[in-house]
Amino acid sequence: MIVVEDVTRTYGDFTAVDRVSFEIGRGEIVGLLGHNGAGKTTIMKMLTGYLEPSAGRIEIDGLDIGLDRMAIQRKIGYLPENCPVYPEMPVIEYLDYSAALHGVPRDQRMERVREVIAKTELTSKAAQPIDTLSRGFRQRVGVAQALLHRPDILILDEPTNGLDPSQVQHMRELITEAARHATVILSTHILQEVQAVCDRVIIIRGGRKVVDERMEALRAAHRLLITVDAEPDRVRAALRDMTVAGALEHLGGEGEYRHYALALKGDGDPRDSAPEVAQALLRNGCQLYGLQSEQRSLESVFIETAAQ
Repeated sequence: MIVVEDVTRTYGDFTAVDRVSFEIGRGEIVGLLGHNGAGKTTIMKMLTGYLEPSAGRIEIDGLDIGLDRMAIQRKIGYLPENCPVYPEMPVIEYLDYSAALHGVPRDQRMERVREVIAKTELTSKAAQPIDTLSRGFRQRVGVAQALLHRPDILILDEPTNGLDPSQVQHMRELITEAARHATVILSTHILQEVQAVCDRVIIIRGGRKVVDERMEALRAAHRLLITVDAEPDRVRAALRDMTVAGALEHLGGEGEYRHYALALKGDGDPRDSAPEVAQALLRNGCQLYGLQSEQRSLESVFIETAAQ
């Protein structure tokens, strides 16, 4: 649905985005991560047609962003990091005005406005001027305007800014619900939000894509955690003939419950090697109490990429 091919954006001698490529399918929730200045917002602006690439190609639903910008923008709901609103306007009037800008037919506008007000839990604030709202409620107004025209693609830049914990949970539910009908691209510095709702993560560093993985693959540490009754030398002997077995680390424990981490060679899923590891241990008389793939936090992955 979304194809980004060797996209570059320069400002004079400065390269903000450097030959970035990726594809995103319908219904995916993709987290776009990176430090401040990494190029995330520039990528989002190019995807929405508000900024032209210096080189490369962006195609959405078979339409070229350079040739069909207006048609593409009608497919997109966009929440910028600092959503521009008219502060003196009541929420309901602003959303009605936004619906008109989005091209919602006049006879459908109020229905759509009521729909997004309910979805974003703004009913109690609908008649209030936007400048009287808290930051969290203003953020919800921004999300509401992005949903008005029922877009095929929803692009959200820091959508949980200023929200309290209960509002954050509601935003997660809203994003998940939106993905039933739309592709969602979510940029945030709050890694827990990406971990909670995203299927896939793209990490940008210095304008370049350094990671593009499904969440489950990204979190896999490529090690198996083993609990057995055997000492380290006996475990190593049991695994010696396995081609996938790498370094074995003794994590602690004694007696019947000794804990190990086994590094695996190659790029396969650690879970695929688990049956072979279990059989090797049992054949050599080890009592097996636990065997599972190690999981990394998204924070540790992000720190690793930043240090590269």
